Amino acid sequence: QVQLVESGGGLVQAGGSLRLSCAASGRTSSASTMGWFRQAPGKEREFVAAIRRSSGSTYYADSVKGRFTISRDNAKITVYLQMNGLKPEDTAVYYCAADPTRYSSYPNNWDYWGQGTQVTVSS
Repeated sequence: QVQLVESGGGLVQAGGSLRLSCAASGRTSSASTMGWFRQAPGKEREFVAAIRRSSGSTYYADSVKGRFTISRDNAKITVYLQMNGLKPEDTAVYYCAADPTRYSSYPNNWDYWGQGTQVTVSS
């Protein structure tokens, strides 16, 4: 099992920035790929960004390209999501996810999930 703990959410004005962190513990060899999804009220969970921990290859949803940056610290087994230029439509609960295989934009393909952290962007 892999345990994921997110932190860094909060309330920010439009145009502002936040940095989310996700620390993995447990069977971290099963966290080869880590990523972020988000879910707004009444909407389905959607892919935001992912990173392969070994190669550093990154993947982004079109809606966040150029504004969000995912990175990792393999020594700490932690991934980060730097969010700049935040918009009200970025408001959601952000979930960290991990999987032992390759990246997928489909939530059902990920094995491990954190509890989520709320991000609220005011206009």
